[in-house]
Amino acid sequence: MLGAGHDVALVVTGPDRRRGRGVATSPTPVKLAATELGIPVSERVSDVLGLGVDLGLVVAFGRLVRPEVLAEVPMVNVHFSLLPRWRGAAPVERAILAGDTTTGVCLMALEEGLDTGPVYARAVTAIGPEETAGELRSRLAELGTDLVLDLLRRWPDVEAPEPQVGEATYAQKVAVEELELDWSGSAQACLRVVRVGRAWTRFRSRRLVVHRAELAGEPWGREGLGPGAGSSGLPAPAGPGAPGRPLPGTLVGDCVVTGQGSLRLLEVQEEGRPVREFSAWARGARPRVGERLGEGQR
Repeated sequence: MLGAGHDVALVVTGPDRRRGRGVATSPTPVKLAATELGIPVSERVSDVLGLGVDLGLVVAFGRLVRPEVLAEVPMVNVHFSLLPRWRGAAPVERAILAGDTTTGVCLMALEEGLDTGPVYARAVTAIGPEETAGELRSRLAELGTDLVLDLLRRWPDVEAPEPQVGEATYAQKVAVEELELDWSGSAQACLRVVRVGRAWTRFRSRRLVVHRAELAGEPWGREGLGPGAGSSGLPAPAGPGAPGRPLPGTLVGDCVVTGQGSLRLLEVQEEGRPVREFSAWARGARPRVGERLGEGQR
């Protein structure tokens, strides 16, 4: 916005926090950027009162703005969903987990309610079938920036925002427990969890994070392994004369059997270890024939 000729009177962001294993605190990335640009920074939204600003922009703030502030300063929220779908804190993650094929960005007039305000502008985009939450969020940020700059060029001579229409859904933060891979479900559902980030399972009671994966077929059967299924060099529980389909969670080469299809693991990370290609991890871990991921799953 500075590059487009707009003045920024104040940046409001969260307090300094511990962001690693040490005891020292560090500022938010927003605070760091504002400080480098010489922009005043505060942790209190009320500090904007009396500054004579024309408009406030809110992005991923995570706190409700009090009515006395909204009464003096009109505010526009940049929200990464097509409202009223996925109001709340984690719209990108929830859209991916739900299997949505489209999403977008809305510029919403801020109200006291949670993402309930009328919408000034919106942009729609497709969600790629393998797109991660991080990749999608970056694209939405670019779309949102274009919408904001266009709104600022026209402000305050803009058309009145339109009320949200349709059934509201809510995007609560994704809990760690929701990121555990359920191998009894479909491979598609498991891949969606991986795309959100920090998906995990268990191998010999230790947590194993799956950073990258892709859909695969069913690499087993009466004729043995299918094409590419044994690229990790691991033995497989299915071969000539093997009875039936392996149980969900069973490793077959570099694939994991699910309730429907299988998932090929590309990058994993064991507790306390760096991220590694699956083949490198498997050479050290040496999974046994028929061994399963996911402690306690059936």
